[in-house]
Amino acid sequence: GRHLVESGGGSVLHGGSRRLTCVVSGEIWSGDCLAWFRQAPGNEREAVATIYAGRGGTTWYASSVQGRFTISRDSVGNTLYLKMDSLKFEDSAIYYCAIEVMGPPYCSTGNFQPRDFEDWGQGTTVTVDS
Repeated sequence: GRHLVESGGGSVLHGGSRRLTCVVSGEIWSGDCLAWFRQAPGNEREAVATIYAGRGGTTWYASSVQGRFTISRDSVGNTLYLKMDSLKFEDSAIYYCAIEVMGPPYCSTGNFQPRDFEDWGQGTTVTVDS
């Protein structure tokens, strides 16, 4: 499988911003779906945002982060970002990036489960403080 490494986590004030980075080792294919998930203590892992690696590069966001978070890739394509603005206490979690071959009907609609992704990073922790 492909190797993913997240970075950028840490403590941030409520209302502040943070950018997470995920570096993917290995080829990213046009049919890939790149995703950010998060998991807070006691909660299940949930999808936050996706970007389709193929034509159009469509994105999808969970309703809880829509308008506050932005997912993107660098021009080379092997680095994935998650820019988080207007952070809330409930955004505190371990954030994971993941990649899997997945078409737009699923990737770009959020119609998938964490178990559908095979390759994961180790996670980076974001803590929103007052």
